[in-house]
Amino acid sequence: MELSKILKPEAVKVISAASSKKRLLHEFGDLAFSAYGIRAGLAVEALQERESLGPTGVGHGVALPHARIDGISDVIGAFILLEKPVDFEAVDRQPVDIAFALFAPEDAGVEHLKALALVSRTLRDARVCAKLRANADAATLYTILTESPAVQAA
Repeated sequence: MELSKILKPEAVKVISAASSKKRLLHEFGDLAFSAYGIRAGLAVEALQERESLGPTGVGHGVALPHARIDGISDVIGAFILLEKPVDFEAVDRQPVDIAFALFAPEDAGVEHLKALALVSRTLRDARVCAKLRANADAATLYTILTESPAVQAA
């Protein structure tokens, strides 16, 4: 599985700031609608429901909100870089400036987990995160996220 299979260039966005975690989830809802046609309210509700089980801020300024949505056929992603970090109740209590949301079909067992693992592995790489934080252009961010691991290591 590759990030280019689950992330469209138009699902990558830079925003100056989100006033709260809830506002950031709403930004993902808007992005899910504009890039994939998923009803924004449905996407936000699914993300908030998952967050109620436990925050998805994984540390080092990274959050991986994810949810299952009825009616979609493939695992899809959306990425937001925040110029001003927001409190996301992360495990290390650090604010989040890199957020990658995943939306999976209701019945997407292993595929959802594979996608989550891929995104997690990618954003655990400090070099990748440093490149992301150094760029404010959505097209460049998409390229950084989707380049192969061999290229990232170079």
